[in-house]
Order: sequence, then structure tokens, then C-alpha cells
Amino acid sequence: MKDMSLLAFDLGAGSGRALLGTLTAERLSVKEISRFRNDMVELRGRLYWNVVHLFKEVLSGLSAYGSGESSSLESIGVDAWGVDFALLGADGSLLGLPVCYRDRRTEGAIEGFLERLPRKRVYELTGLQFLPLNTLFQLFAMVRDESPLLEVATDLLFMPDLINYLLTGEKKNELTVASTSQLYDPRRREWAGEIFEALGIQPAIMQDIVEPGTAIGTLDERVAASTGAPAVPVVATASHDTAAAVAAVPAEGRDWAYISSGTWSLMGVESEAPIITDDALALNFTNEAGIGGTSRVLKNIAGLWLLEQCRKAWERERPCTHEELINMAGASSFDSFIDPDHGSFLNPTDMPEAIRSFCRSSRQGEPNDVGDYARCIFASLALKYRLVLDQVRRIYSPPINRIHIIGGGARNRLLCQLTADATGLPVLAGPAEATAIGNILVQAMGLGRIRSHWELREIVRASFRVAHYEPRSTPEWDSRYDRFCEVCA
Repeated sequence: MKDMSLLAFDLGAGSGRALLGTLTAERLSVKEISRFRNDMVELRGRLYWNVVHLFKEVLSGLSAYGSGESSSLESIGVDAWGVDFALLGADGSLLGLPVCYRDRRTEGAIEGFLERLPRKRVYELTGLQFLPLNTLFQLFAMVRDESPLLEVATDLLFMPDLINYLLTGEKKNELTVASTSQLYDPRRREWAGEIFEALGIQPAIMQDIVEPGTAIGTLDERVAASTGAPAVPVVATASHDTAAAVAAVPAEGRDWAYISSGTWSLMGVESEAPIITDDALALNFTNEAGIGGTSRVLKNIAGLWLLEQCRKAWERERPCTHEELINMAGASSFDSFIDPDHGSFLNPTDMPEAIRSFCRSSRQGEPNDVGDYARCIFASLALKYRLVLDQVRRIYSPPINRIHIIGGGARNRLLCQLTADATGLPVLAGPAEATAIGNILVQAMGLGRIRSHWELREIVRASFRVAHYEPRSTPEWDSRYDRFCEVCA
């Protein structure tokens, strides 16, 4: 069986990269081609994504491949974050820059929309957790504020769909990213018409939904000519970055939970069907599509965004590498906690001050130095994982005997150990590049090289190292958990 080369663009809400995967009979190797920043841009008080810069970097990645690789490329796939979208006009042109999910335009949007359609009915239709950043509430904010864009928009594309369109000219909505929108019915596997009726927007603005692994078109000849890349198929891989990461969890059996750890922590289980029950609604769990007909039953938890925003605040006076922060956090005995999902941490102007303020208001000690802040963030995340694990067990009956941490947080040995300690479960950490790996292997599955998502995971296990962390059972973690639940109440 010949080697297969596949190119992945992994676009995150802080950075992006192009990676080349080479798949042999049973193993995958991954090489980074390019890396770039992807920052929010504030224009007159509104936060946007600079999609022109983002696409330029995608073209640069294609050029880097075209000029430096001799292997025969089979396909290209793009994954990105969920919920955010672009609008197109009738002539196919982009109607402005996509607005960032952290923008404040959705303040009050949940409450406003639920006056049109009750919370329980919205959950019955979509199975999605209620977060102001969801596409549904972004669109409602536009309706409420009488955005003129809605009068002329003919098409809505989520962020990976938009890049696919710019590469091929084909307009499709890929399933896994569509399922993050709260516009999709996971049981009927189609757009939720009742949601659009309540919005006052025609569902015709949406595209046909395609399964992960679908080849949607060929690289545009002008793009190929300008970059030197071959005119190969562009595959709608598992286009939501978390779906791609979960696809690459190197798990066996079904008795495990996952944490996709990066800017956000996405924690949950892979279920054979959506779990849309009163308990799931009360606990605010989401049901998003995975590969192979599975559902990702999970909760969004604010993740290493907290630490990154602290690093930005410190970069002039106290710049630190990630390794230095981990070492200082490990040496700290600071023992106060924050709720990572408190609204004050969504996008504060000063993250360290927001943490200090939370500690003050919850009558806890305040951090004194960089190590204290990092320790507070890591321990609070680990305890939040325990809280969510307890909630998962209330709605999901199969046993959970271990946790897989994938994504960038898998490199953080202290966070991994604290997670094992807090939850009392073994933690298997890695691969850190799970999103790109999943992107690449779902492309291969779509092209027929891999027969199932179980075979995909066998390749991940054979190709990448996983670190093991055993829980250190101490009574202190039970008392910490009790205090953490008090500050989160």
C-alpha cells in the first residue's frame, strides 16, 4: 500500500498552522509546514476575525507546501472553531468580516430569544447547551438590532466552510461544525425549521449538510496556480476542531471521557446517540456530532484562555514561557480557587485583576505572584473537570474509568497530574496535535484508506506517545472540591 500525503489546516481562535501528514500502512507522521497568529481585531468597539489575513496565511501554507514538498498530495482539509460564521451576498461576495463570539453583541440575546421559543423546546429541538456565543444567539442579536446584512445575505458559512468555499467555490455546511450552532436538530439530522421560524430567518440561508470526510470540490485552479499546490480534492474533514480532536482520541473500548484542552476545555463522552433529557437540559450539556454517527455529549469549560490572558498582561514586566509557568505553579502552595466559567473571565481587560477580584469577592486569599496565579488556574480547572465528570455520570450510564486529555493541555504535566488527583481517575495525555491528526485521518477515511473510526484510533495509538498519570489519593482533594463547589455556587 503506497504512502499517502494529506495537508491539514488547523485554525484556532488564537493561532493557526498547516501540517502535512504522511500515512503509511499502519502509522502516521505529521510535519508542521507553517504557523501563524489569528487574533481578534477591534473596530469601533466590535470584535471581528480578520478573515482576509487568515486566508492569506492559508495560501502561504499552500505555497510552502508547493515549493518545498516532493510527495504526491492526495487532499486538503480545514478545521476551525465552531459557532462563528460569515455571510455571503447573492454574487458570492463576503458581507463584512465575521464577528467574534467574544463580542458583546449577544448580551441579553438568550433571554430575548427565549421569549419567542421556550428553553425546553429549544433544547428538545437542538440538544445544545445555552451559551450566548452560540450561532443562534448571534443571529438573534442581528435580528434584534436590525442588522442590514440580513436583508442582503443569501448564504451562511461557518468558519471552516468559508475557507473551503474560498479554496473551491463550493458552499457546504459540514456536519460537525453545523452541530455547534443551535440551529441543527441532531435527532432528525437536519436544520431545525422551528428555530428558524422563531428567528424570523429563512432556513434557505443555510447550505446542504455534508458528512465529515466528504470531498466537496477541487482546489481552485487560480489558487493552485498562485501557490504551486496541486489541484487536489478539498475534503470537508471533521471541520469542527473539537470533533477532529475527539476523532483522534487514542482510546480503546467505551469506558472513557475526554478533555480537549486548549483555549477552551471541552469535556465529555462519545455516545452512540444524543442525550436530550430533562437532566441534560438542567445540567446544560450539549450534543454535537462526531464521526461515525456518534454524538459528542460535552460541556464547554473555559480553558487555558485564562492563562494566556494572564501572560499577555505580564509580557512586559514578567514574560514567562509555558515551562517556567508550570514550574512556578508546581512550587506554589496557593490554595484559592476560581470558577473558570464565571462571566468576569469571558474577555476582561485585565485577567489577573479579574482573578484577584473573584478571590476577594469569594472571601479567599489573593494570589501574590505569577506562580500563584498559574496554580490557581490549573487547580481550578482540575476541580471543574471533577464537577463536570460528576454531572456526566448523572446522564450517562456506562462506566467511566479513565480520562483522555488531548490537545495542547496534554503537554502540561502539572495540569494532567492535578486532573488525575482531583478526579481520582487515571489520565492518559496525548497526542497534543490531536486536532490536526484527526483532520488528516478523517480525510484518509473519506478517501477510503481507513475503513472506520476504530481503525483510525488504532493508527493514532500506533503512531503517537501517550503519557500516563495515576491519581495520588489524598483527603485534601475532597475538601478542596467541597470548597470549590462553594465558590462556584
